[in-house]
Amino acid sequence: MSDLIKVTQCDVEDAHANADQEVIYTKLISEARYQRDPQTGKTLRPWRFEVVQGMFKQSDESTDELSFDLLKENFGLAVSSWTALKVKLHQLNLDKKPNESYKLLICARHGQGYHNEAVSIFGIEEWNNHWSHRTGTTLPDGREIVWGPDPMLTPLGERQADELNKAWKRQIEHGAPIPTRYFSSPFSRSCMTLVRTWKDISICEENEDPTQLLSSKRHLPIVTENLRETIGSHLCDKRSPKRIIAQRFSKFGFTFEKGFQEEDIYYRDDWRESLSEQSLRADAFLQDVFENYPDDVYISSTSHAGEIRAIITALGHRKFAIPTAGTIPIVVKGTRIQEELVA
Repeated sequence: MSDLIKVTQCDVEDAHANADQEVIYTKLISEARYQRDPQTGKTLRPWRFEVVQGMFKQSDESTDELSFDLLKENFGLAVSSWTALKVKLHQLNLDKKPNESYKLLICARHGQGYHNEAVSIFGIEEWNNHWSHRTGTTLPDGREIVWGPDPMLTPLGERQADELNKAWKRQIEHGAPIPTRYFSSPFSRSCMTLVRTWKDISICEENEDPTQLLSSKRHLPIVTENLRETIGSHLCDKRSPKRIIAQRFSKFGFTFEKGFQEEDIYYRDDWRESLSEQSLRADAFLQDVFENYPDDVYISSTSHAGEIRAIITALGHRKFAIPTAGTIPIVVKGTRIQEELVA
């Protein structure tokens, strides 16, 4: 297994916690199917999603998440080659019904942030009970670490993202598709992971020549609130103002979703979002992708462990632990339910 990107027992416990919330989510999403836009009267969640099996090892119940090696196992590719995957996906979209769509969703977790380092130092119980509500501390060796709000990547986190970059370049040499649409959580650790992962592939600075990219075209990531980590209580999960995010990442082509607010209007000190609530957010992200980007088959999203767990829940995918800088590709079938069936 890669020395830089490897699953910990904490990652596994996190991925399998709060199983009761999945039952609650099923009830909440069933109710949400009937919600309509008050201005247009259209259904807000017209798409239903399912995982296409047999494409990636992570969706196979027999795959051991603790021994699975993301980089050595071609990101989990379960078919004979990336070319075979692209052919299968292309054929699925050729044969689909008018209200169906198939996409490859590449869900990446950010590299190690200073809050992750703090958890490794203090332990998860001390983190949840005390340190997550602080902005940082000075360690016994005199080193100061800051994790809230909106922590940055640690040097290890940067190396992890750079390792991902090398891995994707190797896979692209062997036929892996380059995403045509990129989404990021608004947190700096995710935005910077996206930059370092896709640098020279499809992301560059504004003063660099985009024709030198492997994609031959510069892509502009979209910052979206629905990809942010579990909301509330933990100061590492309070985002920076919009102007700060723009100062850090607009040079890399980052744009903001419509309606993105200057300040973090969602964070609260006295409340923590449940998995069922976060999974509703994840479903809203998927709704946006399938409804508003019909021509993009290969989608990259860079977010967080909790958010990927929520996406997995929304899709009905098996639970699977994702390490810092880990990635889980999922082929998703979306079916758009006709308005009259939802009314």
